[in-house]
Amino acid sequence: MSEFLAQNPVIGTEATLTARPLEGRRAWIISDGVAGHLAITRGIAETLGLAAEVKPVDPRFPWRHLAPNGPADPSRLHALLAEPLPELVLGAGRQTVPFVRALKRAGKGRVFTIIFQSPRAGASSAHLIWVPAHDRLRGPNVITTLTPPHRFTGAALGDLRARIPAEITALQTPRIALLLGGPGAGYVYDDATTHRFAAIIGRVAALAGSLLITPSRRTPPALLAAVDAATEARPRLLWNGLGENPYADFLANADLFVVSADSVNMVGEACATGKPVYVFTPRGGRGKFHRFHAALHAHGATRPLDDVPQALDSWSYEPLASAEQVAAEIEARWQIFRSTTSRR
Repeated sequence: MSEFLAQNPVIGTEATLTARPLEGRRAWIISDGVAGHLAITRGIAETLGLAAEVKPVDPRFPWRHLAPNGPADPSRLHALLAEPLPELVLGAGRQTVPFVRALKRAGKGRVFTIIFQSPRAGASSAHLIWVPAHDRLRGPNVITTLTPPHRFTGAALGDLRARIPAEITALQTPRIALLLGGPGAGYVYDDATTHRFAAIIGRVAALAGSLLITPSRRTPPALLAAVDAATEARPRLLWNGLGENPYADFLANADLFVVSADSVNMVGEACATGKPVYVFTPRGGRGKFHRFHAALHAHGATRPLDDVPQALDSWSYEPLASAEQVAAEIEARWQIFRSTTSRR
């Protein structure tokens, strides 16, 4: 299997392993503090069963502006090198690339390194590089999946469904989850977009048995207020940012999703459920995001929600198990790496 994977860097739904050869092995997650990046690396670490420790890095000027191709901030790197190195290092985002590259050199062939979500990193920066399929980077040590890896594996979703909160059980079906993003990636939430979204959500609410609504850190107050007003007459749970975010339980127990196009992570996590995912597209957006959504639509996972719907369809598809796929590839490549280094 590892030979096949080495020759086919774009991996698919069949790439899963039942054994966990990296279970309990010591790893570092180099973190730039971006929630989406940490969701990717933590999700992979949990799927692999690693004993992972998060190592925050906050490069100073000018090193911050030199990433990903410049050197690591020497003071931040020195603090890392003062500790015993782990067996694996994971980093996501361009600010982590110089540190992963430096730790690869310092490990002298004994530290397996993986970079996520940084297509501008040179191929030699890590032993393995993951980028989403809508990015252009390709190479023998580059792998892709349609959606980013995350912590919501099939097993994790099953565990969440087995302990469904009573307040969700009490809600009528179909339960429609509204996963709200915000400005970013070229998408704009101006007044016209907010009003258009509110009109669509008002109609969605009328078609729902109940609603599960959660904003993200990027959700503008005006957008959340508009959604609140459009859904207040319907049975719902709306997280207002206070207390623990029920996002995981919403993800596991919704019958259908509405997700804003600006959040690749939230769309990808919804597509791990095999449930219908409608995507609302704000004004703007970058080309690679359009490619991402086109690929998910072609897979049969998503449909556009750009007009006020008269009805909501139901459909099914093969869940996009990106975390399991990427974990399987890491395990296969690590075993080759270990067999090579053990002969040195």
